Amino acid sequence: MINFLTVASAVGVLGLTQVAAAPLWDILDEMDTENTKAELVEEIKEEVVAKETRWVCENCNENERVTLAFFQDYGITDKYALATLMGNIKQESMFITNICEGGARVPYHRCGSGGYGLIQWTTSGRYYGLGRHARQIGGDPSSLKTQLSYLVTEREWKLAEPRFKTPGKPIGYYMNGAYTWLGWGIHGNRTHYSNQYVNRLTQLTS
Repeated sequence: MINFLTVASAVGVLGLTQVAAAPLWDILDEMDTENTKAELVEEIKEEVVAKETRWVCENCNENERVTLAFFQDYGITDKYALATLMGNIKQESMFITNICEGGARVPYHRCGSGGYGLIQWTTSGRYYGLGRHARQIGGDPSSLKTQLSYLVTEREWKLAEPRFKTPGKPIGYYMNGAYTWLGWGIHGNRTHYSNQYVNRLTQLTS
């Protein structure tokens, strides 16, 4: 994938005129008509589409919408990857950030055993890691914002992240990444929920 600045570089090298005033798609069309190398044109167009496209879920709750936007801001753009992430979080917590394993809704420090929060952090390292992260950023470990920001710092997430950022794959591919990330004991409705999100996510193009 090219850096978006390649657009400007390519325009300069190719000597296209009136760049500042011309809409980007017009520039790309001009590049086509001037027999510019086809691969470069297509790559730039793909980058433009990626920059302009957002996935939204109109009938989702606030925590779902914030989470969906967070993952896209983090660079995950494939619909099936996003749906898989959302489906796994729904299986873990139903997007309830203060839920302790078993269903109790309690603050972080009152969850005495089992998993807690958005992805049910269970092992002592991951659970206490959430508390340390919250202290470092001055956040609330029971809040969605703090939990999302912690989630992407974990070693388990970093191992799975390249898979989620690989576009064009089926849910099964991303589900393998989800297992690396979460290491669940029970699969449950993860795939079912993920397929539901595939149908619920719609494209918003600016």
